[in-house]
Amino acid sequence: MKPADPPKPASGPTRARAATLTDVARLAGVSVATASKALNGRSQVRAETRVRVQEAAERLAFRPNPLARSLLAGRTGTVGLLTSDLEGRFSIPILMGAEDAFGAGRAAVFLCDARGDSIREQHHVQALLERRVDGLIVVGSRTDPRPSLGRGLPVPVVYAYAPSSDTDEDLSIVPDSVGAGRMAVGHLLACGRSRIAHITGDVNYLAARERAEGAARAMGEAGLHLLEEPLYGNWSEGWGRAAATMLLDRHPDLDALLCGSDQIARGALDILRERGRTVPDEVAVMGFDNWHAVTDGARPSLTSVDHNLQEIGRVAAQALFQAIDGRMRRGVELQPGRVVIRASTVALG
Repeated sequence: MKPADPPKPASGPTRARAATLTDVARLAGVSVATASKALNGRSQVRAETRVRVQEAAERLAFRPNPLARSLLAGRTGTVGLLTSDLEGRFSIPILMGAEDAFGAGRAAVFLCDARGDSIREQHHVQALLERRVDGLIVVGSRTDPRPSLGRGLPVPVVYAYAPSSDTDEDLSIVPDSVGAGRMAVGHLLACGRSRIAHITGDVNYLAARERAEGAARAMGEAGLHLLEEPLYGNWSEGWGRAAATMLLDRHPDLDALLCGSDQIARGALDILRERGRTVPDEVAVMGFDNWHAVTDGARPSLTSVDHNLQEIGRVAAQALFQAIDGRMRRGVELQPGRVVIRASTVALG
């Protein structure tokens, strides 16, 4: 069959009509069904026919309609992002990373904030399912396990930051808090510190306990011990000042303070300055979270562990795409952080 001539563009000042699948099929000399199979990589099309259809599509600058393709695949091209802390500084970077990955995959995103209310969360889940989303990402506000949405949902779910309590069935992408504690102490040891104390936040937070565990492990591997058991309190500058005062009174020869958050670390820096202890020459100070509003404004600027939250969001979104394609992973996957070095641990020229 002799291929037909390509459709002529509209004359005059009006914009040319976008090429359709019918135009591609006509130019390639095949049926619309065959053109669709060739462009979607179906195996029922001969190689030479597939090449002819692809060449016709390129010649016409044909762009498949994403909605039409998704409907043919039984999908809507939409996903749901469900958070309990839309204003939180941990949730937002994760959501940004996930949204970046969804954007690259040309998926539309519905964002819902449950505000920590389980009833509101269930309402949002039902609303998203009624919109026929292809999958869900559930973003927690802290790293403690949270209840699973259940095993009966008709779409795959990936949990980010806060792991699902159902580790056998669900997939959770979370920061490696134990590894972060090890990494932080490793940095302080590399800076020549050995008399290290640890001030951290609420003992009811799994992140606080796991970071302390990692710090203790790293000290033990180096044949050392923390100056005393970690001091647990709240995630505030006030607690950082109070704890640093106690530690300096009990251990005037300490040479490093590892703080469970950047806010705690900034409070500790205040006390060291008041005591006339130079940072980092006499005492190195380090925080967690790499919250730029705190780290960059501290005196001196604060070394901190960054949990790579945007990467956690991207990995979660990529895992959801795989699950939608039928390749669902399960269990808890730990994502490593990184140390961002500033002047509180290393004298920068």
